[in-house]
Amino acid sequence: MIGGLPVFILPRRLGWPLVPFWARVNLFLLRWIVGVRVEYRGLDNIPQGGCIVAAKHQSAWETFALLPLFTSPTYVLKRELRYIPIFGWYTAKFRQIPVDRGKRSLALAAMTEKARQAVAEGRQILIFPEGTRKGAGEAPNYKYGVSHLYRSLAAPVLPVALNAGVYWPRRGWMLQPGTVVVEFLPAILPGLEIDEFHNKLVGEIETASDGLLREAAVAHPDAPAVQRARQRWSARGMTL
Repeated sequence: MIGGLPVFILPRRLGWPLVPFWARVNLFLLRWIVGVRVEYRGLDNIPQGGCIVAAKHQSAWETFALLPLFTSPTYVLKRELRYIPIFGWYTAKFRQIPVDRGKRSLALAAMTEKARQAVAEGRQILIFPEGTRKGAGEAPNYKYGVSHLYRSLAAPVLPVALNAGVYWPRRGWMLQPGTVVVEFLPAILPGLEIDEFHNKLVGEIETASDGLLREAAVAHPDAPAVQRARQRWSARGMTL
């Protein structure tokens, strides 16, 4: 981040390539040092132009690993990240969308206006509908912010399932070698009622993410995150 500071004197469009390059470097290091690879599925489901990308949130991995797949993404992120030295400057420079979660309706209105501008520019809005990370196998808790954006922006929503939490746990730095699978599901087009959309989005992301978690459990049955997921699913009356 320090080495990239000269981008602050460049227009956003010219400075942006530094960000996906940073993400690719992280993915390269994860592969060759830690043994964490990635498989992307359903890339042909990514819409052209402006859209909303709603992703499962299990770890820090997806906060950067999705970046290289989009032309001009902007994350919906908590306002506190703006206050991190240097890193926060980059979020402002590249017009990421901060949300003051304590202000609720005011924050929702501000987020919607910024998101509307971004979609009009052909950018992709990346949002984690659960609001915070959930460990692999934990019961989901989807907020209605993404549903509000869907109704207000009349833009397609791309659901994204993944199993990154098996290899990079929600808490801790002990990573597990293996292959993170990211699945881009068919986009949900505008026109649904808000509750119908919300239920459809949650159902599709959770069903696909559960399937990817089962795949990981077969490949790495003894992984600590898989063991924890089994315990969580058992508490919910489910079997992994």
